[in-house]
Amino acid sequence: MAGPVVEITWLGHSCFRIKGRELTLVSDPYDESLGYPAVKLTANIVTLSHGHPGHSHAAGIDGNPKLISRPGEYEVSNVFLLGLSTFHDLEQGKMRGGNISYLMEIDEVTLCHLGDLGHSPSPRQMEELSGTDILFLPVGGVSTINAKMAAEIVRFLNPKVVIPMHYQTEVTTWLEPLDRFLKEMSLRDISPQPKLSITRSNLPSETQVIVLDYRPC
Repeated sequence: MAGPVVEITWLGHSCFRIKGRELTLVSDPYDESLGYPAVKLTANIVTLSHGHPGHSHAAGIDGNPKLISRPGEYEVSNVFLLGLSTFHDLEQGKMRGGNISYLMEIDEVTLCHLGDLGHSPSPRQMEELSGTDILFLPVGGVSTINAKMAAEIVRFLNPKVVIPMHYQTEVTTWLEPLDRFLKEMSLRDISPQPKLSITRSNLPSETQVIVLDYRPC
C-alpha cells in the first residue's frame, strides 16, 4: 500500500499549505505588507515561527485553526508537532530575537519547517531534527542562514527532500537568489513544480532538492 498522500504547496516566502489525510496545516502566513497578496485560506493548524508580519498573519486563516506560536509539544487530530526554540540571528537573538523551528509528523511523514533560522543548530538541536523526511529550508541569507550554511545543514541532517524557501523573488528582492544555494548543492537547472504530493513509501532514497513554484492562494 502506498499510504496516505501528503500534498505540499508553496504560497511564497516561508508559507506552505500542507494537506494530510485528515487536516490542513499552514506555516508562516504573511500579510500584504510583504508584497504578495495576503494569505487567505482555511486550515486546521497554523504554525508561526516568529512575530514578523511576513510570518505571522494568522488572521488570514479561516476555519478556527489551532494556532501554534510557542515552543513545546502538541498533538492535533493525530498530527504531532514539536516546536524548538532557536534564534533569528547569529547572536542568540540579540539582533532579531527568537525563532521557532517545527517538527511535524503528518501521515507517517516527518516534516521540519526551520522558520527564519539565523544560525547553525546546536548539536542537540541537530539531534532533535534528525530523522527529518522533508526539510523546509531558508536559503536567502540577509535575515536568515545563507546558502552555504543551508547546504551544511542539509549535509548533516540528510533529509529525503529539501524544499528551499525564503529567497529572492520578484517580491522579496532584498534576499539572495536561489541559485546560490543550488550551486552549494552542486545542482543546476532544476525545473520548479507546482506542488509536491508524496507518501511515506515513495520518499527518495537519497536527498533530493525540489523547487516549488509560487502559487497565490
